[in-house]
Amino acid sequence: MSRLPSREEVLAFVADHPGRGGKRNIARAFGVTGSARKALGNMLKTLADDGSIESQTRPATKHAIDLPPVTVLEITGRDQDGELTANPVDWPDESGSPPTVAVIVRRSARGRAVPGVGDRILARLKRNRGNNGARYNGEILKILQAPPRRILGVVRRRPGGAQIEPVDRRQKALILEPDTSDAREGDLVTVSPSGDGRHHHSRARITEIVGSMTDQKAVSLIALETHGIPYVFSEPALAEAEAARPAALKGRKDWRHLPLVTIDPVDARDHDDAVYAEPDPDPANPNGHIVIVAIADVAHYVPPGSALDRSALERGNSVYFPDRVVPMLPERISNDLCSLRENVDRPAIAVRMIFTADGRRKSHCFKRIMMRSAASLSYQGAQAAFDGKSRDLPPGIADALDDLRAAYKCLARERDERAPLDLDLPERKIILGQAGHIERVVIPPRLEAHRLIEELMIQANVAAAETLESRDSPIVYRIHDNPSMAKLEALREFLKSIELSLPKAGNLRPAHFNSVLGRVRDTEHSALVNEVVLRSQSQAEYSPQNIGHFGLNLRRYAHFTSPIRRYADLIVHRAIIRALNLGRDGITDVAVADLPETAARISVAERRAMAAERDTIDRLVAHWLAASIGATFAGRIAGVTGAGLFVKLDETGADGFVPLSSLGSDYFRFDESRHSVTGERTGETHRLGDAVEVRLVEAVPLSGSLRFEMLSSGRILEAKKRRPRPQTVGGKRHGRGRSRRRAV
Repeated sequence: MSRLPSREEVLAFVADHPGRGGKRNIARAFGVTGSARKALGNMLKTLADDGSIESQTRPATKHAIDLPPVTVLEITGRDQDGELTANPVDWPDESGSPPTVAVIVRRSARGRAVPGVGDRILARLKRNRGNNGARYNGEILKILQAPPRRILGVVRRRPGGAQIEPVDRRQKALILEPDTSDAREGDLVTVSPSGDGRHHHSRARITEIVGSMTDQKAVSLIALETHGIPYVFSEPALAEAEAARPAALKGRKDWRHLPLVTIDPVDARDHDDAVYAEPDPDPANPNGHIVIVAIADVAHYVPPGSALDRSALERGNSVYFPDRVVPMLPERISNDLCSLRENVDRPAIAVRMIFTADGRRKSHCFKRIMMRSAASLSYQGAQAAFDGKSRDLPPGIADALDDLRAAYKCLARERDERAPLDLDLPERKIILGQAGHIERVVIPPRLEAHRLIEELMIQANVAAAETLESRDSPIVYRIHDNPSMAKLEALREFLKSIELSLPKAGNLRPAHFNSVLGRVRDTEHSALVNEVVLRSQSQAEYSPQNIGHFGLNLRRYAHFTSPIRRYADLIVHRAIIRALNLGRDGITDVAVADLPETAARISVAERRAMAAERDTIDRLVAHWLAASIGATFAGRIAGVTGAGLFVKLDETGADGFVPLSSLGSDYFRFDESRHSVTGERTGETHRLGDAVEVRLVEAVPLSGSLRFEMLSSGRILEAKKRRPRPQTVGGKRHGRGRSRRRAV
């Protein structure tokens, strides 16, 4: 019986040969003959069933990328039975063809609109075990508004005529019809395709000149357009915001005497949370603390069903770019009436919590209040006060901060005992100069003041969830599922490669991951293991069904503390108002019935915002580095695929790609479980987390992509013997044919 390739070898071959990964080609490449072909078929079926590759019912096999359980799809056609099929709207080019989703249309849903080809839908996905060629079935949650028929692109003046280079790399270049606009080479414009077919436009006309691509403010606009994020408020929403008036004291507790303070980033434009603490005078709670978290009463200004409410739900959350903020609510609300400004009366919903000396919450209650912030502090200012270095604080604020710090130290004891997931992943911040260009990239220090506010907000969120549960109230939870078995097994395989282990038996908790992270702290493996542990985790989302929050190690958790920038928090505020009879502007029966759909929509909006923010940073950094072609940089390998290596630069956090074809003449095998590629002849290995030196050979600002040449040699993990390479496929040599040090 011929040798059967390993699972890792098959996955590496599939990744390296998109479109050529069928059973016949795999068998030919590895010399699988006779009865071993049946075993290979069983292996491929198993890989398809667990989602590692696409089904063998399709003509080609490829690496599968899991889609989120709820995602936005575009209906692209019908199958042989006339049923609708769709593809995900957001799908990376380098991942090959997007997976097909079979759209499930419930025939019994009377009066409900049925989508057609070209429509976009919000759908809940489930793995499809059938044989219709679709990897997923998609249950329609909502038919979304059709995207406008316009394309964002850059004008390219050519001798043979002008063209539009679309920002979306999945779209083809368009021929610009003769126009009378003043658009110049390099201008960012919106165009309207003039063809009739949806995917076959070849000509277009300019509808708007957005600005020059040399203006870095255009970069965030690209992200807004390409991700379909609304950034212009409707006239009715703006009119409602302008008509709003400050809330009155009637019906609220007057807590204006309490020295509540806001602690925010130094460049914050709105302040939606304030905090206060004092020692608990109750002798039955020695060394205990009373803590108050007050949150801007957004529900007072945004009635359910209003134009403001519809606009906020459409956006789902605020989106933050280095050069601008796209708020969930108009500035009249977010930066004025709901901003807890210093020495200004503002309405709020507050939770008063009592903690024991060891940080356990004894009780809590929610009140609708009128407050007056005693001080507006930055994290750095609060930290200076903690360190005894502050000056010119308002009277009494230093004492108030001392009480807050003492309360936090008690809460920290309970947090340490709870042991939430403790990843060490420094975040970089882009600092723009006056002209809107990158001035520098910094890693802000992680201060005690940050941890204080974070822990107080977590406690308030837990209190909100517990209060609503105790009243049998509808609620949108913030949930975070346990890591999947497949991801855990992959993590175990990787940890084994660096002589670490993760328990197999029992119920894994965040503490088990923290134990691993603690063992590699301050070692060469620290960055690597933190990255791999992060990738093993599930993605947090919103849901009316509670499964707990794995990362925080909490049984129940709901977002309450930022209703200015998250619609989920506004839902929770309204639910509390209704459950505790705090007013007439609580959650409505209609909103309760729509909670599953609303939770799915805001989960998608959150992922959309994260992708837009990431794309904007990539483009800004590519603009900045475009003048540094040929320069060398230090970095770490942040991703390993069958096509090449992703390298993150130390100084800027920028990500770039090193194609495997540029690594040298050796044949490099991709080992998915070890997150590495290894030369078959030399044993030279490049692994996730390795420190490397690279040279920048290409920067494309429009797409935000960087391409590097590897200058560092890989580590030699073991001596390799020369052995026959896999046979050629389609008459083409499967090796890596370029010199190591040549520019790509």
